[in-house]
Amino acid sequence: MTFERRRWLIAGAVGILASSWLLLSSGPVLSDWRLPLMWLPGFSAPMNELEQTVVTQLRLPRLVLGLLVGTVLAQSGTAMQTLCRNPLADPGLIGISGGAAVFALSVIALGAQIGLQGSFWVSLAAFLGALLTTFLVYRLAGGKTGVDVATLLLAGVAINALAGALLGLLSYYADDDALRLMSFWQMGSLAGANWDQLPLGVVLMGVSSIALFMLRKSINTLLLGERQARYLGVNTRSLKRQLIIWVALGVGGAVALTGMIGFVGLIIPHIARLLVGANIRWLMPVSMLFGASVLVLTDWIAKTIVAPAELPIGIITASVGAPFFIYLLIQQKRRLHAGY
Repeated sequence: MTFERRRWLIAGAVGILASSWLLLSSGPVLSDWRLPLMWLPGFSAPMNELEQTVVTQLRLPRLVLGLLVGTVLAQSGTAMQTLCRNPLADPGLIGISGGAAVFALSVIALGAQIGLQGSFWVSLAAFLGALLTTFLVYRLAGGKTGVDVATLLLAGVAINALAGALLGLLSYYADDDALRLMSFWQMGSLAGANWDQLPLGVVLMGVSSIALFMLRKSINTLLLGERQARYLGVNTRSLKRQLIIWVALGVGGAVALTGMIGFVGLIIPHIARLLVGANIRWLMPVSMLFGASVLVLTDWIAKTIVAPAELPIGIITASVGAPFFIYLLIQQKRRLHAGY
């Protein structure tokens, strides 16, 4: 069984290499399978100026951002599903994406009136919205004994409903140009990736990912239930608080740079669970590898499927993720009926 699980780790790593090669070597402007090799010293055909610009300034930052976002979304989904003990949970359930959207789209719709225009302010607003919304949900769900998971989810549902109403209000008052920008932001894209934005994104998502990975042994005990985890010496109150903080930090950073990319945090952990089981020791790293490779591959499809135009990546993830989510619901319904 251990060999089989390691095989999926290797498969995830190979998937990252293959999807990265595909993204770097091909596209609507320039395609050459040798492009990733041209960095190697002594290669017979070094890059010309056009190739170097396309690869290093356009494709490479996009690749780095795709790997980071895919890793963080899948890892955060794994943590949330384990915390909630529900394979249908994802970070969006606690209002992270909804809060980020309200703040970001407020800047897009009203930025001209309040003097906050440009991608920097949109990203900053999205990140702050994600953190503030998470804090609000946490306060609503918190109590003397810590966070109650059921109340956490209900608070998230309420906040998401409120966010939906506010987004509708913003759409009503926005002009045509702002509406178009708002629609594209909500569908998600890696097209805005550049070296100026990446350092902060690397810090936010990198710290979140490392912190969650270091907590994987404690997270594993939640599979037994909170009472059993406490018997094993785990401070479940502190653990839940840390999980929510790191998930909010990572997903907030991802949404700030790419907009809303749905279903990665929901579907990838579930697929990984089917392959390696629920043990976080294996589930988390496999989810991270698969999330990174799948998002990079999806980004390449988004760039090429309607070239020279580009499809928002969220459309593709939703087109694949929504049917799979329906399948999960049907499977869960069958298991519940079988239990009776």
